[in-house]
Amino acid sequence: MLQKETSGSYHEFNDEEELQTPDFYQDNDGANGGLEEPEESIASVLPEEDIVNSNPLTLFNKACLKNVFTVLLLFIYLVLTAVAVFLAYQTITDFMEKLSHPVMSVTYKEVDVFSPPGIALYPGTAQLLSCKHHFHAHIPPLVTPGKPQPGDCVMEEVTYTGPYTNHTVKQALVVSGPTDVRNRELIFLQFSQNETEEDFSAITYMLFDKYNDLSRSVDKSGFMQDCEKNYSMVTFSGGFRTWVKMSLVKTSGKKNESMEFRQESSVVKYNDKRPVSEQKAIQLFFVAFEWRDPFVQEVRDIVTANPWNTVAILCGVFMALFKAANFASFSVKWVIKIRKRHLRNRNRELTTSSQRYTVTNTDINRIEE
Repeated sequence: MLQKETSGSYHEFNDEEELQTPDFYQDNDGANGGLEEPEESIASVLPEEDIVNSNPLTLFNKACLKNVFTVLLLFIYLVLTAVAVFLAYQTITDFMEKLSHPVMSVTYKEVDVFSPPGIALYPGTAQLLSCKHHFHAHIPPLVTPGKPQPGDCVMEEVTYTGPYTNHTVKQALVVSGPTDVRNRELIFLQFSQNETEEDFSAITYMLFDKYNDLSRSVDKSGFMQDCEKNYSMVTFSGGFRTWVKMSLVKTSGKKNESMEFRQESSVVKYNDKRPVSEQKAIQLFFVAFEWRDPFVQEVRDIVTANPWNTVAILCGVFMALFKAANFASFSVKWVIKIRKRHLRNRNRELTTSSQRYTVTNTDINRIEE
């Protein structure tokens, strides 16, 4: 029985040489009880921990599983890092896009009274018959149409050279516009024009921001030239009553502000009751100016990009990158440490196997003696 156990132990730790048990083991197997002492000494030299951990396949499986798990975590963190980098790039791109392309913001400011706008009329050969203020959007019936009538408007005549042609001299009749929007104040003007050879009968007018700017201006000609550059001109026809409703739009840009008038006009045919001969000789023009509503429209360019939001996102992205780099460094160190531990355990197993081989040979030699 001892022959088989000793031989089995020898083959476990030395695969290159085979131990041949002497014949006297079989003769003295039942008579000699001293064989238990070498067996006990061998057992005392080889601890149970080494016997349990001496399986290299189990250690290799554990180390391989840990390495695979580490590589998988590294891959996941690399993917998250790529997503974080893409998010940072996209955030910066969106911020620059919104910064270069602001959006338009429209607000409405309610007022009780407007500053009197300037109404520049270019009658040409036409003659102003009357200019009166009326309230509550009501125009009383006409009295002696085609005849001059007293008025109550503030006006001024300005002569200047056109801003686009140096040889064109223009004469503008500038009237102070309505102010009381709550009582629906309006200005009603009548013009007459003698028979003309032109194909169409019309009077041109222009609206600008404030009449007081013209009255306080030293260079009125230059002021009207600038107004003609910045504001558009509109016409109204003879034989009709043109009702113009104005609204003011204030536009704020990056460097300057501008005022613009938006107009809604309605045209009604005038039922001329004068004699036919007078109707053919003299053409009548009627126009009324009124504020449409008590609101000033303010248009501003607003940058929707929030720098603090962008900074917060970038801080989170950079923190994620730092954590990913820190984890990658820690994982690499962990892999190196696991590798060193595996090599140290392997060397320990080789040393233990060598010691077992030496002890086994020593015990066998003692038994043979």
